[in-house]
Amino acid sequence: MSYSLEKTDSKSSARAGILHTPHGDIPTPIFMPVGTAGTVKAVHQRELREDIDAKIILGNTYHLYLRPGCDILKAAGGLHKFNGWERPLLTDSGGFQVFSLADNRKIKEEGCTFRSHIDGSKHLFTPENVMDIQRIIGADIIMAFDECCPGDADHRYAKQSMELTHRWLDRCLARFNETEPLYGYDQMLFPIVQGCQYRDLRIESANYIAERTTSGCAIGGLAVGEPTEVMYEMIEVVNDILPKDKPRYLMGVGTPQNILEAIMRGVDMFDCVMPTRNGRNGLLFTMHGTINIKNRKWEDCFEPIDPESPAEADRVYTLAYLHHLIRAEEILGLQICSIHNLTFYLRLVTEARKHIIEGDYTNWATSLLPQLGKRL
Repeated sequence: MSYSLEKTDSKSSARAGILHTPHGDIPTPIFMPVGTAGTVKAVHQRELREDIDAKIILGNTYHLYLRPGCDILKAAGGLHKFNGWERPLLTDSGGFQVFSLADNRKIKEEGCTFRSHIDGSKHLFTPENVMDIQRIIGADIIMAFDECCPGDADHRYAKQSMELTHRWLDRCLARFNETEPLYGYDQMLFPIVQGCQYRDLRIESANYIAERTTSGCAIGGLAVGEPTEVMYEMIEVVNDILPKDKPRYLMGVGTPQNILEAIMRGVDMFDCVMPTRNGRNGLLFTMHGTINIKNRKWEDCFEPIDPESPAEADRVYTLAYLHHLIRAEEILGLQICSIHNLTFYLRLVTEARKHIIEGDYTNWATSLLPQLGKRL
């Protein structure tokens, strides 16, 4: 498992590379569809492979641990065998989900106790057992257990949280190094930079992580309510420190504009629920702006959803038909919107990669950004 840096943009920090994994190579920059509970909502594996051409998808440790559970996943031979996905997988450690249960969890040095959102049962996540769970899930890339503190936390709390994340990271690394993969292929462990919106903490955290021997690095705790300009500043600060020869993963981000701006600042990997969640609510992303397909203006628009899209549904169905499906609350409408948005996101990062290699990324992205924010 390795990362090859192919090209860096001359006017920015944008990078094109290839992340080599046991289940296939991943060209970067890349967007990863979110399959929280072992499935990308409303999207079949065939569409993920053929129309969307997703190179890697996500699972979530918290949700998979609770349901279907480690026993089932281990008996199946890991998540790849369980859900039939033969390409790379990444698992989030569950830190964000656990810490979002503000009224049902307790953080201590050992780890975090929490109550299941499903049945109220009590559980404990520690850095060690989170590594064990992710060994059982069997993702190609697994994440360290961290505390994702609130975006509006004061400096004192943010510093304490970051230091706890660092101590937990060392325990994750120790457990990872003393255990073996379960299914005959290697796994990568990515630590997570924290520090909220405080420049000094982000610098300290990035340095701490840069000194550890890992296969890649992640940036967490952003896009959680802070101003967009602050997010971009924190990305720049962190990427000035993180190793150049390792992939950088910005967790949970974001809009198409966020992605292009973050690529410009040296980010390689992204995930976000926005394409599918917004799609299920009738919002479509396009190169010309966003479409609210529920609006009456699309009722008699018989143009294809996107004639240039590789997704069959985008070429076959019209905007008027999709408007009808969403207004009638037909499940097919949710599927078409989700497939469209994921296809768009993958096309966006594919185009970004092409322009980085061709040497004109900054000009291309700068000219595209105003269009992406328009409401059509």
